[in-house]
Amino acid sequence: MRPKIVGIRFQKVGKVYHFDASVIADIEVGDFAVVETSRGQQLGEVVAFVVDPPPPPDGTWKPILRKATPRDLVLRQIYQKKEIEALINCRAKVVELGYHGLKIAAAEYSFDGSKLAILYSTEAEGKLDLKRLRNAIQRLYPQIQIEWRLIGPRDVAKLLGGFGACGLENRCCSRFLTDFSPISIKMAKEQGISLTPTEITGMCGRLRCCLVYEYEQYVEARKHLPKRGKHVITNLGEGKVVDVYPLKMSVIVEFPSGVQQEFPVANIQPWEELEAIKKKAEAPCNPEENGNCNCVVNENGI
Repeated sequence: MRPKIVGIRFQKVGKVYHFDASVIADIEVGDFAVVETSRGQQLGEVVAFVVDPPPPPDGTWKPILRKATPRDLVLRQIYQKKEIEALINCRAKVVELGYHGLKIAAAEYSFDGSKLAILYSTEAEGKLDLKRLRNAIQRLYPQIQIEWRLIGPRDVAKLLGGFGACGLENRCCSRFLTDFSPISIKMAKEQGISLTPTEITGMCGRLRCCLVYEYEQYVEARKHLPKRGKHVITNLGEGKVVDVYPLKMSVIVEFPSGVQQEFPVANIQPWEELEAIKKKAEAPCNPEENGNCNCVVNENGI
């Protein structure tokens, strides 16, 4: 019998983790469940049934402990309020102890409240000594196991939310992105986007996540388009490609007169190909050297 694998998410816009729900007969998408994780027991939402799951990383899927009860949901709400209190306390201690370039992004309690994770980022170069801050916070929460977790600027932006550089009310990372893809300057160049820092940098100070959205489409489209500077033949004569529109599959051609006009790629032909065909057609025919020659040879070899 195949196990019943479900995808569970612990944050509103977070990664989906797979768990074995075979022992829970009536679980549905939208239900909340209590599971055991590397950070203790957590409460998450069932977001999908996984029909063909990949092999589990640890050899087996962890089972769901139980469906969440109304008491579990109330308990989670209580600890969410305490997370705000812990966040305020941590930020106050950062100011009090004179830490510069240190940002406390979030505080997260485990489901049972036995563990508290402090998520922070720093602009300081090298490793920052947090010993005084750790001790101060531990004194505030003596009965709780506290974990300090360093996160990157993209994760900070995701947690804090806010307007996107493009004007969206919620940044992509806070709205639907569950993973951050590798992004490079090459992606902006391939799409013809200005390399001005303000044009390609997000609110996190890193290259914008949206640079990856259409990158593959641009790469594929450019395979079928001539590059800038290439000469092409159109129904209006020969010209030079001065710009390309990959998503429209068209190019801007400039003629010797200086006039520019847009042509679909289907209505142009590379000049080099036509020249090659023309030279081949004008070349003298030699049946002995070219077996593909279409000349008719008579009995005298002519």
